[in-house]
Amino acid sequence: MNNQVVNVIGGGLAGCECAYQLLKRGYAIKLYEMRGSEVSTPCHKTTNLAELVCSNSLKSMASDTGSGQLKAELEILDCMLLRCAYKTQVPAGGALAVDRELFSRAVQQELSKFSSLQIVREEVEKIDTSCPTVIATGPLTSDKMATEIGRILGKDYLYFFDAVAPIVMADSIDMTKAFWGARYNKGDSDYLNCAMDKQEYLHFYNELINAKRAPLHDFDVNVFDGCMPIEIMASRGEDTMRFGPLRPVGITNPHKDERPYAVVQLRKENQEGTMFNIVGFQTNLTFGEQKRVFSLIPGLENMEIVRYGVMHRNTFLNSPKLLDATFESKEHRGIFFAGQMSGVEGYVESIASGFVSAINLDRRLNGQEGIVFPATTIIGSLQRHISTDNADFQPMNANFGILPPLDNPPRDKKLRKAEYCKRGVEDMQQFVQSNL
Repeated sequence: MNNQVVNVIGGGLAGCECAYQLLKRGYAIKLYEMRGSEVSTPCHKTTNLAELVCSNSLKSMASDTGSGQLKAELEILDCMLLRCAYKTQVPAGGALAVDRELFSRAVQQELSKFSSLQIVREEVEKIDTSCPTVIATGPLTSDKMATEIGRILGKDYLYFFDAVAPIVMADSIDMTKAFWGARYNKGDSDYLNCAMDKQEYLHFYNELINAKRAPLHDFDVNVFDGCMPIEIMASRGEDTMRFGPLRPVGITNPHKDERPYAVVQLRKENQEGTMFNIVGFQTNLTFGEQKRVFSLIPGLENMEIVRYGVMHRNTFLNSPKLLDATFESKEHRGIFFAGQMSGVEGYVESIASGFVSAINLDRRLNGQEGIVFPATTIIGSLQRHISTDNADFQPMNANFGILPPLDNPPRDKKLRKAEYCKRGVEDMQQFVQSNL
């Protein structure tokens, strides 16, 4: 048994995966989570570890997507949180969506198997740089913790604003207007669709762009594209939503036997199917305006919102100046960062960063060189993204654009994407066999 104590600050996705990987390598872990003390965040609703906030979807599982490739890589690496996600998934077509409560419970059960884990419910206000530490406090880092991180790093943060979508009760949706179906029939009709004709869409669009928004205090608004509020997307042009989350392609409205002008999709929020998330409807509208404007969507006229959308400040580091590719601080060796604060964007990407920080902290403590995965892997490319100079650094999610080009790419786009994934998974398998 390794008696070395490691502090992991933050009980979100990255922190939990990091804690697990260190626990199974024999370390004694103090896992700090402020939720459960007197302090919480603007968006978390529970004190559960690994609580999902913005969405219950961990994105695509398909082998021709960057997200699918990332999951395949993490399966090779014994990723605990990914196993928990598969155990608690709800139908979502080709995406991996989970029952939030069951997922969190599964993660906590896995961690509870280790007697060397101590969960400390308090807000960390001072970082002990003499103790090996992984900081995974997430984009909703408390003000005191943010100040402390700034103090030890001696550099400025970058900020962007993030938003979450409303959740509605299933029994308040008018099923004489809504209908089940996935685009191009991918999946088992896991999405509930609300179709609009042109007149309905234009009325909704005009009300949306003129609706009252909640005030944002103290910061300039820098919206990260991956979490753009629906009203800001709409303000970029009349058809912007129709080429984004409201795109009608691949869907036929069975109530009218016609292709809709626009489609709003809803996804199950829990396994029982009693709640639905309005896909792509992150918002900063006031609560009253959310109810008024979103009720203009056919089928949602009498919807009951059980969680309103909110917009909040997210925090991330200027990682290329502060971290190396192992997610370790350049100035404070033994201090690692993980999660969205480190410059990755997305649930599964955060989980991956927790894994990478854990194995590299372990190697640091054992006098070994840090691990940087092959550039052909999503994980390796994310490591390079957060450590490569960039004058306009932004968090990055899993996508094929960050990978090096194929030597002999197929002309067919779908085959080309599948080849990226095949190459990356094979390189990951070979790398693990030789290095881990």
